[in-house]
Amino acid sequence: MSLSISGKTAIVTGAARGIGLAIAHHFANRGANVMFADNDEARLTEEVGAAAKEEGPIRCFGGDLSQKLTMANLLSATIDAFDRVDILINASRGIVTSDPLNADDSTLDAMLRQNLYSPLRLSQMTARRMVAQAEKDGQTEGPVGSIVNISTLAARRAQPELLAYSVAGAALDQATRSLAVALAPERIRVNGIAIASVMSASLQADLKENPDWRSEIADKTPLGRIAAPSELVDVAQFLASEGAGFITGQIVTVDGGRGLIDAIPVPAY
Repeated sequence: MSLSISGKTAIVTGAARGIGLAIAHHFANRGANVMFADNDEARLTEEVGAAAKEEGPIRCFGGDLSQKLTMANLLSATIDAFDRVDILINASRGIVTSDPLNADDSTLDAMLRQNLYSPLRLSQMTARRMVAQAEKDGQTEGPVGSIVNISTLAARRAQPELLAYSVAGAALDQATRSLAVALAPERIRVNGIAIASVMSASLQADLKENPDWRSEIADKTPLGRIAAPSELVDVAQFLASEGAGFITGQIVTVDGGRGLIDAIPVPAY
């Protein structure tokens, strides 16, 4: 079973910070050509600008990835730099909390735009490119590409203050399954990673404002701690690699066991 991604070309969104940045650097360190992409161009340049070289395996692309034209430009920049695209990691996410009984439409719209529409549209565009390059190369057998969406445990757990985020996450999970079935004949696999108790950029910001949350999260997690983004990268590599060649449409949970715990503290049913 080969977990190698060496020589493959990957696009990683949300690559200016947190989980996306960790995955992008990990893929580059494992021999992949990587396009670091993010909405925050200034932060992206600050994080990886010096490492991105015209002849090297790393490139940066900053722009509003909610726009179709920007997505098309991202794909074009990737092809110009590396001639092809084999892997897409949709790691760009946003979290907004709100009162579930008084939330306005803009909250749900914002979460759907960033956490569903953007990864879905980029997946569709990237898949079409993968199919086209396979046809151009005369590739009639073997894997054509892999797409991995970063999702959330909240998609299947009821947290009222995260209603919009949870709805968008559940929709992304279903889109992952639907795309997996639709793209299977094209030999493109689509999977997801549902995260919780991982030190994402958003969680890090929340903990600065609410330091007591750290111990509360650890107490609610069977493994007793918050994971580092680096603990997610091997899962992403596995799903992107040919080692996961017969896995598609699956949402792999990385949560330290948090989703296994009953919220009711007494054994009463």
